[in-house]
Amino acid sequence: MSERCWVVVPAAGVGRRMASAVPKQYLPLNGRPVIEHTLNVFLEHPRIDGVCVALSEDDGWWETIGCRNHPRLLRAPGGAERCHSVLHGLERLASQAEDRDWVLVHDAARPCLRREDLDLLLDELQDDSVGGLLGVPVHDTVKRVVAGNQVEATVPREGLWRAYTPQMFRFTLLKKALSDALIEGALVTDDASAMELAGFRPRMVEGHADNIKITRPEDLPLAAFYLRIISGVGE
Repeated sequence: MSERCWVVVPAAGVGRRMASAVPKQYLPLNGRPVIEHTLNVFLEHPRIDGVCVALSEDDGWWETIGCRNHPRLLRAPGGAERCHSVLHGLERLASQAEDRDWVLVHDAARPCLRREDLDLLLDELQDDSVGGLLGVPVHDTVKRVVAGNQVEATVPREGLWRAYTPQMFRFTLLKKALSDALIEGALVTDDASAMELAGFRPRMVEGHADNIKITRPEDLPLAAFYLRIISGVGE
């Protein structure tokens, strides 16, 4: 790839659904905090030029992270919502990144990203003019419910995918798309949504379903299991 690759990791959330006094990205996972697993996937990859993590101003846990002083790791202020944190990360990288460089945005609480999936995303999108994201097709039956959790309809699953991260886009295109979305009052929950609002059609790249996001307490032991499988421990 002739263009450089940067990573933004929004990590200012508190993870209320985890019901924990510690933000979910700092919970212990196989001997290290969740976010350390996440960051090391990128910091150890030869095709990644730099990683910017967006942190809350009152973050009291960052200083416990072993890779916090890595020479390719930058810090940006977090925002009220995920989209604000991502934009702050992009602004922090703006002095180093070129217009057509790639930026990959990845959830701090998604520590099970496989190296092979990251390689696949980089390879599949390297010549794309816009970019895309990792995901998996929906295999379950999907229901739409109304008040009272009563089923209103079964939603056809053909063409439906679960959107994962990283989501990888041209630097300036994503920065403008996020800025425009916020100006319009759209608090997009992922970066592909901002690109869609800007009129682009991101590509889906199929990865592994074990690239889970830790959201609820039961996700933590599942992530620990997946990490052991991915690393070959216990096979």
